[in-house]
Amino acid sequence: MKDIFTDFLFYLQYERNLSSNTFLSYRKDLLDFVNFLEKNNINFVDFNRKIWQKYLENLYSKYTPRSISRKISAIRTFFKFLTREGYIKKNYANFISNPKIPQYLPSFLEEDEILKILNLPDPTTPLGRRNQAILESLYAGGFRVSELVTLNLEDVDLKRGLIRCFGKGNKERIVPIGEYAKESLEKYLEVRTYFRPKENEKALFLNKKGRRISRQGIWLIINKYKKILNLPKKVSPHTFRHSFATHLLSRGADIRIVQELLGHSNISSTQIYTHITSNRLHEVYKRSHPLSRKIR
Repeated sequence: MKDIFTDFLFYLQYERNLSSNTFLSYRKDLLDFVNFLEKNNINFVDFNRKIWQKYLENLYSKYTPRSISRKISAIRTFFKFLTREGYIKKNYANFISNPKIPQYLPSFLEEDEILKILNLPDPTTPLGRRNQAILESLYAGGFRVSELVTLNLEDVDLKRGLIRCFGKGNKERIVPIGEYAKESLEKYLEVRTYFRPKENEKALFLNKKGRRISRQGIWLIINKYKKILNLPKKVSPHTFRHSFATHLLSRGADIRIVQELLGHSNISSTQIYTHITSNRLHEVYKRSHPLSRKIR
């Protein structure tokens, strides 16, 4: 089974050309499944509903519905591969269904909250300039944190106000940024050498050791400013992305344009933000319109 699993990983990496993060997620999810089969001395050809039920019980005892859904998707892809390559004659994963995932509206910052957090870094210090450039870029481009940390110097075109990034599935997209983000990036690039970049280091954003900043590093920066503002809500790099989409739609942007800017392959992923904006409009209407409640 380990040899077949290795073949599948090769298929994901070189035929499907998955991004490194997606590939690692698939690898981890499938390794758990393969280990479960080996531990219980089960072969792929013996897979059936009873075995699946046993594995599903194991999943529900450890993971959330969203994580389970992701693992099931990986297993489905695995069995399609097994069938296609002739390792098994029948796709035994056809009967597998995903758990129902609760729909949570994503958390976002109000426009005044965004402005407050963007103004917190000290632009007179190299660290402050870097942090401000990071926050401005997150909000201006709606980037995922994984996209932001993989940006290289060559991906930024400040003259035209464009940034090239690579999203899920290694899909390339070009994202425009505004004047504030351009200015903060220009100021950061003036002091980038302060971080003593290692030889041939192409990363746009650097840590104190002169290497590419990590996702955890971005989280720490955001958490630092969240504590200063004493915001009661959860704030993460993705909160900036949610705020980016929400503010665009609430100001009249076309949902298809927002979809392109976010790099969503499916419009349904973008439509969740219309629920947020419609809810906000309803709340504002009830709070502001003199006849929104019965008073006569």
